[in-house]
Amino acid sequence: MQLIGGGAATAKVEGSSYIADTRLETFTKDVIETSMKVPVLVDFWAPWCGPCKQLQPILEKLVNQAKGKVRLCKVNIDEEPEIAQQLRIQSVPTVYAFVGGQPVTGFAGAQPESQIKALIDKLIGGAPDEAAGVGGLEAAAAAAAEGDLETATAIYGALLEDEPENGAALGGLARAYLAGGHVDAAREILDGVPESAQNHADVIGAKAALQLAAESGDLADPAELERRLAADPDDHDARCQKATLLFLGGQIEQAMKEICTVVKRDRSFEDDRARKQMVQFFDALGPKHPMTLKGRRMLSAVLFA
Repeated sequence: MQLIGGGAATAKVEGSSYIADTRLETFTKDVIETSMKVPVLVDFWAPWCGPCKQLQPILEKLVNQAKGKVRLCKVNIDEEPEIAQQLRIQSVPTVYAFVGGQPVTGFAGAQPESQIKALIDKLIGGAPDEAAGVGGLEAAAAAAAEGDLETATAIYGALLEDEPENGAALGGLARAYLAGGHVDAAREILDGVPESAQNHADVIGAKAALQLAAESGDLADPAELERRLAADPDDHDARCQKATLLFLGGQIEQAMKEICTVVKRDRSFEDDRARKQMVQFFDALGPKHPMTLKGRRMLSAVLFA
């Protein structure tokens, strides 16, 4: 999706710094760029739409209660038909949630307040107090390990709103973007790491993962890889790509297990590609990382079985 945004002023909704009316020329700044830092709800509405008028006060109330951990941008489809067309809006009201520059979830039609609150809580990692400190980091890491990158990026983004120099959150957010295939977003995060967090282990690890992603080139969609493996468990290319995605997402042990499966089934596949990929994992982690040591034992057990 490419929505061209310029530098025109955004129309802030009176009484709130978290809510704005957005236009085509400001959509990139208001939604795409902002969602790199904090989730953004985009409400597509029209003046003639009754359900829209019921929904908007609920959205505004809940966004204001979140106190900056989520933003709301409103799009009048009569005035901005190009945005609605590009995002294939079929009816109003429709609400999309953007995280990391991409729409990740949403709903159509007026919804009860409880359901909308549940969506916002998921985007920001739970109630505001729960998305902070060590508990927030643990929740984000757990979500990433389960493949729930939407929740992981939302929690890391909320943490960074309060602690912009949190190295663990910066590294975690970059890894979550990498796992979702958003290499440019990950690079932007890492390029902007403040000096105080440059030597944090999670930042260093994320930079190594970014280099691995760059070297790996274009990776297939995770769902497509799963379909390929379901059709042919010996699709070693798909398994190696899956391993890379798992590794970039922080699921390191599972990634190494996938590589060991390829080595066990076909050591000679593409000139020892799987073993070489495992070595790349070791290089990205560093020689003293616990998973490097464990991975070496896993690989040796397969090679010398």
